[in-house]
Amino acid sequence: MAETVKHEQTLPSHPEKATLEGKNKFLGFWFFLGGETVLFASLFGTYLGLRNGVADGPTSADLFHLDLVFIMTMLLLTSSLTSVFAMINMKKGNFKGLIIWMWATVFLGACFLGFEIYEFVVYVNYGLGFTTSAFASSFYTLVGTHGGHVLFGILWISTLLIRYRKAGVTLTNAPKFYVASLYWHFIDVVWVFIFTVVYLMGV
Repeated sequence: MAETVKHEQTLPSHPEKATLEGKNKFLGFWFFLGGETVLFASLFGTYLGLRNGVADGPTSADLFHLDLVFIMTMLLLTSSLTSVFAMINMKKGNFKGLIIWMWATVFLGACFLGFEIYEFVVYVNYGLGFTTSAFASSFYTLVGTHGGHVLFGILWISTLLIRYRKAGVTLTNAPKFYVASLYWHFIDVVWVFIFTVVYLMGV
């Protein structure tokens, strides 16, 4: 235990970028985010072009309830904050704090995902199936793709937490936790755009 504490205290102030591998992970991740940005930009453009194509199905104004969406938004934004706290603890070498706040991030993300699944079930019961209209297809594709990214983020962070549960903060796992945290912030930002473009403009 004493050796672990000593090791954590001698870590650099930014362990996530202290090695060449860490810097490469950080750089590679920004290239990855570039591709993800293009993907979501395409989905947003498609949705904006098709959102009025409701055919005989329900419209967004008939379905959307901002109270539920607001709760989902608060859950995801709070999870972004817990991720920030996790990174602060990581940079201090506080592995226990990193683990606690990252698990909190996973929990909040799972709650968000549960509400999103519930939302989809409600919409289907109201008659909005994936093939009901152009609006329905573009809506489910955009929001569902984001939900898939949330699920991936939950699995990614959970895998790191389980794999390194006894390792402490090291120069090997710090870049991995840091990149996962950046990914989580990215999907939070995408949700802010979804909340604005899809829900606020749709009621």
